[in-house]
Amino acid sequence: MASLPKEPLEDPKKQSFWMPGNYVRTVRRTDQSFQACNDIMACFMERAKVEKQYAQQLSQWSSKWKSIMDSRPLYGSLMRAWQCFFTSTERLSALHSSISQSLAAEEGERVKTWQKETFPKKLFCGFKESYDNRTSFSRAQKPWSKKLKKLEKVRVAYHKTCQRELAALDKEKQANENPELSEEKKLKLAEAKEKAAEEKEKARERYEKVLEDLTSYTPRYMEEMEAIFEQSQEEERKRISFLKQVFLSIHRHLDITNNESVKAVYSELHQTLMSIDEQDDLKWWKNNEGPGMPTDWPKIQEWAPPVKKLKRKKRNQKGKESRPVMIGGVKVRALYDYVGEEGDELSFKAGEIFLKVEEEDDQGWCRGVLSGGKEGFYPANFVEVVE
Repeated sequence: MASLPKEPLEDPKKQSFWMPGNYVRTVRRTDQSFQACNDIMACFMERAKVEKQYAQQLSQWSSKWKSIMDSRPLYGSLMRAWQCFFTSTERLSALHSSISQSLAAEEGERVKTWQKETFPKKLFCGFKESYDNRTSFSRAQKPWSKKLKKLEKVRVAYHKTCQRELAALDKEKQANENPELSEEKKLKLAEAKEKAAEEKEKARERYEKVLEDLTSYTPRYMEEMEAIFEQSQEEERKRISFLKQVFLSIHRHLDITNNESVKAVYSELHQTLMSIDEQDDLKWWKNNEGPGMPTDWPKIQEWAPPVKKLKRKKRNQKGKESRPVMIGGVKVRALYDYVGEEGDELSFKAGEIFLKVEEEDDQGWCRGVLSGGKEGFYPANFVEVVE
């Protein structure tokens, strides 16, 4: 059983847990814990919005500067390095968006489900745990509280008898100092003093008896109250343990310092930056924009006869029956270079030999097959038959 402290602690304002009604602070803790959970989740739902907004800002920044970069005269490894900042930013944007979703979906739903299971409500009585604790504490404290009230009542009575005795003593003293007062009067005051002293002793005995009764009951009272308190402590311990796990989980989501994907992003960015090579970039510029560019230097250009534009619709309307097909084809040699302008036209170099498989039409075009197997149209006046 619980025992009284050897030296009672001073508690002039009666704030101690053991005093009547003060258990209500422990009862209210359940409601406060529920509100704390709401506040915690509101806090981190707001953090989820911050992460989402940051992800959007990163993406907007990347899109804006990518379009600007495309119009700038950078090139080579320096351009690739600048581009890498934007690709890494897009990946970081996706990461922060994922953090936002995890905080809202995983942790938010997790705490909501836990709150529903941990804080069941009793109809018209608030949370069941609060109601049960209040009822249990009140039941355990009621007998002791009644004894305490009785003790207070006899204490007041005892203190009043002490005051009356003190008043009687003062009167007797004043009477003895007054020579004009009769002996009879002095005798009556002495008897009043004796009577006040007897009443004080009787009140003291009642006071001590009630205090003894209260003191003997107190260990039982303390034991019952502590048992209820420990049950409340166990429920609070579970809540603290759960919220600790929630905080650790939130930390895991927010702590990107050990995130492998983040490490990879900055590692790749660093490698790309380190690969900037002045000589390679200067060589690229020389070969693509400077003296190293391929150049068609002035030379004799052979004349080629003009080519009439092939009118395919007109050709198709006449039909293939009007153009005899050559069995096996006839070898022809190109007299000039020709580059086909449409997908169904052949391209060839002067001197190239291939087969003509269809006679010239009225537009001056033939059908032929190159050595590689491609079939198409070509201008008839660009070739001669090979003897």
